[in-house]
Amino acid sequence: MSNIRIFISLIFSPILFLSYASGESHNKPNILFIMSDDHTTQAFGIYGSRLASLNPTPNIDKLAHEGMIFTNVFCNNSICTPSRASIITGQYSQTNGVLDLLGRIAPERQFLPIEMSKAGYLTAMIGKWHLKEEPAAFDYYNVLYQKRS
Repeated sequence: MSNIRIFISLIFSPILFLSYASGESHNKPNILFIMSDDHTTQAFGIYGSRLASLNPTPNIDKLAHEGMIFTNVFCNNSICTPSRASIITGQYSQTNGVLDLLGRIAPERQFLPIEMSKAGYLTAMIGKWHLKEEPAAFDYYNVLYQKRS
């Protein structure tokens, strides 16, 4: 676990992005990116909150101690679907076009897994997606689909 870098982001919807170096690339770190819905820093023991003893989070704290945590983070759109789209595309909501809960990102614009693949990583997306289009840029996905309206 020492070469796994953990990224924990606290203001986004449940999503799990796994990336691991493919067979020929043993020097690259594995990456686990966890985004959770509506969690304040007070929800996790790693941040030393006065609420940490009320609802302990030992597993997340262990991951954070062995990886990295963000202590100075800003969100360019606090709505879950646009936030997710910004992370997947690397673009502001005004650029990627996802401004509300009805947004979609076509597989060819899912730049995060595309670029990670180019760098020799295998990628997986597991959990809440809600970006309407299939997360087909990932090597593997198993997502919760939102009812189409």
